[in-house]
Amino acid sequence: MTITQELAQAREHYRSRVIPTAALAVMDRETGRLQGADLLAGLPRPGMPAPDFLLPDLEGRAVSLSSLVAAGPAVLVFYRGGWCPYCNIHLRGLQKNLARIRAAGASLVAISPQLPDQSLSTSEKNELGFPVLSDVGNHVARRFGLVFSLSSELVELYRRFGHALEEVNGQTGQAELPVPASFVIGRDRRVLLAHGDIDYTQRLDPEEIVQFLEKRKS
Repeated sequence: MTITQELAQAREHYRSRVIPTAALAVMDRETGRLQGADLLAGLPRPGMPAPDFLLPDLEGRAVSLSSLVAAGPAVLVFYRGGWCPYCNIHLRGLQKNLARIRAAGASLVAISPQLPDQSLSTSEKNELGFPVLSDVGNHVARRFGLVFSLSSELVELYRRFGHALEEVNGQTGQAELPVPASFVIGRDRRVLLAHGDIDYTQRLDPEEIVQFLEKRKS
């Protein structure tokens, strides 16, 4: 089963068996609002320079994009958080393809707005062998054109589901999240591949990332 198929299966499960109809209506309204706002207009496209950054990994070491691309292409994956089942499916799919990504000469990092201890929990739960970086405050995600504000109704809904974003992300005031997105960045720090989708149940399949890297290397 591909990760795309696994995500579709999870979507069907949650929408038909887990999430109440009233809650689905709130979530669908929010997705529709964001789609109408052309939120991804500022997404860096292939050929454009990617913003450099400096973010802490799970051990507090600073990781920069410049250092990542020094030895080859870097795969950057922005995810909402370890509380999101679709994010976990995608992260596990990336882990399964990690050896192939590295064999193609690339590195891989995942980035979320979670506090470092939350990122550690996500990494351990999914047994990830690649760096997970904490972008608290969404400063880097904002530079990649991915950040959006959640409605108070959706924030409260997530809280009732046990996902209090102010605790997970250490945010006060308006809650924000990044649109899930994947990028391949070249050694010159220019974007080679970019994918983002307002529908958080949709992700760039790791197999597509691997095929892109392998084709480029051959």
